[in-house]
Amino acid sequence: MTARKPILIIDDDQKLNLLLKTYLTPFGLDVITAAHPDEGLRLLKNRKPSLVILDVMLPGKDGFQVLREIRASSQTPVIMLTARGDVTDRVVGLESGADDYLAKPFEPRELVARIQSVLRRHTPDKPAQATLRSGGLTVDLGQRTASLAGKDLGLSTTEFEVLVFFLRNAGTVLSRDRIMEYLKGIECEAFNRSIDVAVSRLRRKLKDPASDPRFFKTVWGEGYLYIGKVKTHAAR
Repeated sequence: MTARKPILIIDDDQKLNLLLKTYLTPFGLDVITAAHPDEGLRLLKNRKPSLVILDVMLPGKDGFQVLREIRASSQTPVIMLTARGDVTDRVVGLESGADDYLAKPFEPRELVARIQSVLRRHTPDKPAQATLRSGGLTVDLGQRTASLAGKDLGLSTTEFEVLVFFLRNAGTVLSRDRIMEYLKGIECEAFNRSIDVAVSRLRRKLKDPASDPRFFKTVWGEGYLYIGKVKTHAAR
């Protein structure tokens, strides 16, 4: 029997929490809920869920602040819920390390699809376990870690997947549309702004300025190009 995936919902709308718990449970999810951000952070530490659904509008502190606290100690994937569906909210969420976002009101079945998509990206098939190396960059596909000169980069799920996609397509210009198609599940908004955000965050973490790139080169009007040399080491 497949183990149930624990997920944590942090939302002060308790009626919505109950509705989602009732709806999501039959999909093999063990749903934990918290109406206050401090309770949610405590449950994250103690219960170690596979995924967090985080509302932006919360009492005491907003969802962006909660997300930053989560990212300070955990790379657990996070789907943010935004009341207005504002593009600015979504970009801020992605910049803070969110893996996906969904605007309220939403259909519960769409949330299920987003959850399943994020969990698939965060739990790759075992045959893919290998190590990719490029200069001082090391990406372990089995452990889902990326390090530069031995220091962990602390990538979100989306950042990790974008980086792996580039490494596997080194030397090929990748358009934003092609990257979005690969990710599947993150909406294309504001001229694919979410991809620009992910690449910008990767550049910052890799200390790879656009003016003098070692890894990513912007090809104006087309997309991005990974210019580093990549070696693949199969898992033993």
